[in-house]
Amino acid sequence: MNPLEQRLHYPLGETLPETGHALEVAPGVKWLRMGLPFALNHINLWLLRDEVDGRAGWSVVDCCIDRAESRAQWEQVFATQMEGLPLLRVIVTHMHPDHIGLAHWLCERWNAPMWISATDFNAARMASQSTTGFGGEAAARFFASHGLTDPEALAKVRARTGYYPSMVPSVPPSYHRLMDGQRVRIGQHEWTCISGYGHAPEHMALHCEALKVLISGDMMLPRISTNVSVYDLEPESNPLALFLSSIDKFKSMHQDTLVLPSHGKPFTGLHERIEQLHTHHRERLAEVMAYCQDTARSAAEVLPVLFTRTLDLHQTTFAMGETVAHLHALWFAQRLARTRGGDGVYRFVAKPAATHQP
Repeated sequence: MNPLEQRLHYPLGETLPETGHALEVAPGVKWLRMGLPFALNHINLWLLRDEVDGRAGWSVVDCCIDRAESRAQWEQVFATQMEGLPLLRVIVTHMHPDHIGLAHWLCERWNAPMWISATDFNAARMASQSTTGFGGEAAARFFASHGLTDPEALAKVRARTGYYPSMVPSVPPSYHRLMDGQRVRIGQHEWTCISGYGHAPEHMALHCEALKVLISGDMMLPRISTNVSVYDLEPESNPLALFLSSIDKFKSMHQDTLVLPSHGKPFTGLHERIEQLHTHHRERLAEVMAYCQDTARSAAEVLPVLFTRTLDLHQTTFAMGETVAHLHALWFAQRLARTRGGDGVYRFVAKPAATHQP
């Protein structure tokens, strides 16, 4: 455990739910953990005891990607963890594959509606029919414009046109819209929707004040910093500023709030973690400023400053997006100037009045 983690508290210690089984973490709230075939090798899902139109059952928050192993784990959950009750609704925090991948299957199997923000519903529908931010010609052009010039890497990005649909082959045809500030009655408790930006188009976390529980999705993780990237679909966005202002919405919650993240273990220490994330990005921005102080740099040149370990192509595309996000945060703040060279590559350099402290 690193020093930052030691400042957080993990009420369940090292205990994890076994495959296909659940652990109760709060009254009527069960923790499921399913495997992912990535470096980030799991996702946490949450079963909430519910009642809809007089029917007793469960709501689930998030779904896992669509693959045979995930469906098999769900079958075990249906058989052993739901007390013979049905799934009444499928709540999705955002449109990334590990969160929405099996929503179509769960909704169809249980005749249950999907609840999600309108922005992420439409983003998922579009992405499942093509690609977005992860591959294809547009993504290759975007990365090239930020200095990724390796022909082999760009060829692989161009060829990766089915990345999202391979994990999200379909999206339910209809949905129930979640909006910021909306209160949703789930079983015996009321949950408030909290919108978050920068990581996904319109992420929805869920907070139950009575239980002092926050289902944070990917907006608040205990061990790693959430991926915050610029993508080819919105090439001049400022997601880092959006993300940092979004997590500040959690500051008003009780200091003993139990945070249920999508990755990692349930923890308390929410206020500490918010400050850790601000500090982390403040330090990264300072590193970028220092590196761009006297010489105009592309994102590809800045990337090794922020990511010192060796990255595969999958990791490199995410790292490029995050690097551009940090450059854009400084550019939007008028601390960096941006130019585009004759080679078509964007480069960033400190403005004369800028200092090293972002």
